[in-house]
Amino acid sequence: MSLRSLSATWKKLILFITIIGPGIITASIDNDASGITTYSVAGARYGNALLWTLVPTTVALVVIQEMAARMGVVTGKGLADLIRENYGVKAAFFMMIILLVANFGTTVAEFAGWAASMELFGLSKYIMVPLGAFFIWILVIKGSYRVVERVLLGACLLYIGYIFSGFMAKPEWSAVLYSTFVPTVKPEPEFIMLSIAIIGTTITPWMQFYLQSSIAEKGIKKRDYRYSRLDVTAGCFITNIIAFFIIVTSAATLFPNGIRINEASEAALALKPFAGQYATVFFGISLANASILGAIIVPLATAYYICEAMGWEAGISKTFRQAPQFMWIYTALIAISALLVLAPGAPLVLLMVLSSVLNGILLPFVLVFALSLINNKRIMGEFVNSRIHNYISWATVITLTVLATAMLFMIILPEFI
Repeated sequence: MSLRSLSATWKKLILFITIIGPGIITASIDNDASGITTYSVAGARYGNALLWTLVPTTVALVVIQEMAARMGVVTGKGLADLIRENYGVKAAFFMMIILLVANFGTTVAEFAGWAASMELFGLSKYIMVPLGAFFIWILVIKGSYRVVERVLLGACLLYIGYIFSGFMAKPEWSAVLYSTFVPTVKPEPEFIMLSIAIIGTTITPWMQFYLQSSIAEKGIKKRDYRYSRLDVTAGCFITNIIAFFIIVTSAATLFPNGIRINEASEAALALKPFAGQYATVFFGISLANASILGAIIVPLATAYYICEAMGWEAGISKTFRQAPQFMWIYTALIAISALLVLAPGAPLVLLMVLSSVLNGILLPFVLVFALSLINNKRIMGEFVNSRIHNYISWATVITLTVLATAMLFMIILPEFI
């Protein structure tokens, strides 16, 4: 290899390193407390039978996230900003109100996961929840976008703990591979609901808003979009590889012993007799990491899209004086969510279920708005979807709409299942 070609390769590598972040962070943090609980319960109750759902879910996630990234790069604006500009303040306002409530429930779930993971290690939630809330608040309030992104990328590495736990569980890899690529369907309400939940917890409305806003704030240019697309694709694969190992861990240890769980923290404790103390530690640390990262990103996403929808200043690198609404929304979400987790008798389960219901209702609308915008040549120019991309995108939207409707039906009207 000549010196010139070597230099060009290094320049490309350095450019890629400076661009990566939004895609990997957004997708990875989607494996939050509620996601980890879903995967743990799926493995404990049905073994490897639900692994195959991760394959179509990965394809759908790549398609949806790539569109959000492309709009962020081409327009330099967030999704809520584009919805307001093209469909009016009223449409944006009502969507943001519902998203605010949904994300509030999700943020509560993140702090509940943080509290549970801390108690696994004998630490009081009454000390650790306020400390965690203060840490993530000060990180965003005082840090720049680049500082926050580096912290988040570094924390994403801790998800590797789930991979270690998976190998420590010593699964039958031939059975694991078979279940991954050969679909199994059981005509049972719980099986169907968990199948829908796996997809629903992987593709959520807040992801599209946060990804596009973070790419816009980072200022990635059109000429560098191929690197951003690689970042997004890598993030989607990484997040579902982690999900794969969470299911495998529970399937190899809890399922054969008939241990039923309802929370990810229960899975961590139950691992000890079958996979050893270290597997429990890895699982618990990874749960704590996922919960605290989710508690950073979900309020951030909320602050981003509400401010964009209302035309207010937004951005991590801005101060309270420059973007007061952005900072106060972020602060209020963290403070109220943390206090609710500590309050005796707080309706945490109700808030989490309400969050799932509202996200399920909004997801199809968000995706339809996104598809309409990305096919608008006035906005996207030559970066509109190709025909094949549209076929895949609409098939994904229709599938997600059907699944979201089914999930809502199961949550709201369980007596008919």
